[in-house]
Amino acid sequence: MSGIGFVGEPIIVDSGNVEYSKDEIISRYEYREARVVGNRVTPLNENLIFKTQRHVPKTGVLLVGWGGNNGTTLTAGILANKLKTTWMTKEGEHHSNFLGSICRSVTMRVGIDHNLQPVYAPLFNVIPILDPVDLEIWGWDISSMNIADAMNRAKVLDYDLQRKLYPELKDMVPWPSVYSEDFIAANQCDRADNIIRGNKQEQLDTLRQNIRDFKQQRGIEKVIVLWTANTERYAEIRAGLNDTADNLLGSIEANEAEIAPSTLFAVASILEGCTYINGSPQNTFIPGVIELAERHQILIAGDDFKTGQTKIKTVLSDFLINSGLKLCSIVSYNHLGNNDGKNLSAPKTFRSKEISKSGVIDDVICANRLIYGENEHPDHCVVIKYVPYVGDSKRAMDEYTSEIFMGGRNTIVLHNTCEDSLLAAPIIMDLILLAELCTRIQIKRVEDEEFSRMHPILSILSFLLKSPQVPEGSPVVHSLFNQRYSITNFIRALVGLPPETFMLLEHKIPSLQNHAS
Repeated sequence: MSGIGFVGEPIIVDSGNVEYSKDEIISRYEYREARVVGNRVTPLNENLIFKTQRHVPKTGVLLVGWGGNNGTTLTAGILANKLKTTWMTKEGEHHSNFLGSICRSVTMRVGIDHNLQPVYAPLFNVIPILDPVDLEIWGWDISSMNIADAMNRAKVLDYDLQRKLYPELKDMVPWPSVYSEDFIAANQCDRADNIIRGNKQEQLDTLRQNIRDFKQQRGIEKVIVLWTANTERYAEIRAGLNDTADNLLGSIEANEAEIAPSTLFAVASILEGCTYINGSPQNTFIPGVIELAERHQILIAGDDFKTGQTKIKTVLSDFLINSGLKLCSIVSYNHLGNNDGKNLSAPKTFRSKEISKSGVIDDVICANRLIYGENEHPDHCVVIKYVPYVGDSKRAMDEYTSEIFMGGRNTIVLHNTCEDSLLAAPIIMDLILLAELCTRIQIKRVEDEEFSRMHPILSILSFLLKSPQVPEGSPVVHSLFNQRYSITNFIRALVGLPPETFMLLEHKIPSLQNHAS
């Protein structure tokens, strides 16, 4: 494998289709698809122009649920990388890293060298991406505990690392947050000592003022708000309540009880011009929120971080069905002992998680009508249990049963132990970095006069989310590999490179091989 190349500095694409200026990268790109009518398939080409700002602005992230396991782990992890912290465990010395992040620890193929060998580059060397150590981090929490003590309470990071980071984190105290005991488990009330008082309109006004103060005090150009707080129950969607943007704003002003805390944060973020990311499975993006985001052209993304078990499920279901096997039963069992597990022990919040986990195989099922009938679907059961002793070290057990050739059966059983927040933290970071990149991108067809921003719903981030939001009428893609190459092929398009095809024709056709070399 020594012939594989690596580019360790920002690449420059040498093409007439790409222009680099001091401020922008302008890429002319031919997007190819095919239209199907009956049994006739017609190739279609669309000529597009992408414009990406090269300047990466000073960016802040505001975390909702900052004092939880995910928020403290992300904050401590980024700080440790910024300070290049090392720490000792019984295995020896450890060094800070960004493992688990596609933006900081994954490379993408950018071409071939003169020997026809592949050459790879980090994503951040293909297009300008925010360096996470430059992020300004703050947030809200219903607990008043400072981030250093909250990090200790989470019991995620090694003790020696906690000890070294403690002095840097002890003065970080979350702002009061919005709390509604009707939307989360009753067992969370013992943490709720840091609450925004007043009616829902007053709470919304407070959140908006928090965002403005953060930007002004830190000299920040751009803010991203991200929900990493407790899973809420599903909110009721009702005509006149939250079905339109105006009805939603009116319901907030009227102090309607069915307006969830996460919806208040989303509305505050949108009205303040900030991208909003929902990292839990509840239906924060009710129709009124989506319409409000479209009205203000503010980017939103969700739902629910895709970390361990669900990520494996999207891989295995794709592998089995696209190998021609009929996946008939999936049974998933989890037990965990962190505060997320405690909150999910309540049936109303568990139902939100169950929904986000259960839909991740839908698209691969629907794509194969040779195996599955019109209304046929595998049995799919998800169980989550709270076991305090295991803490953040979540156990997941899965059984996949498929019908195979001539009436046979195949069963795959997996046991997965994962440190939940150490998987989630780099995913949260990637969501922030890629969402920020998307705010710097404009696009138009060649024949259009004006550039426009991307659609407010960032379905391009589906790789990182269990239950990805998509624009109305757009198909939901759950296949992990399709989601991953959607991101990297999109980045390739921003610099005028063709999508990755994996055909390697230069190694299969002699005349092409001679020309390429």
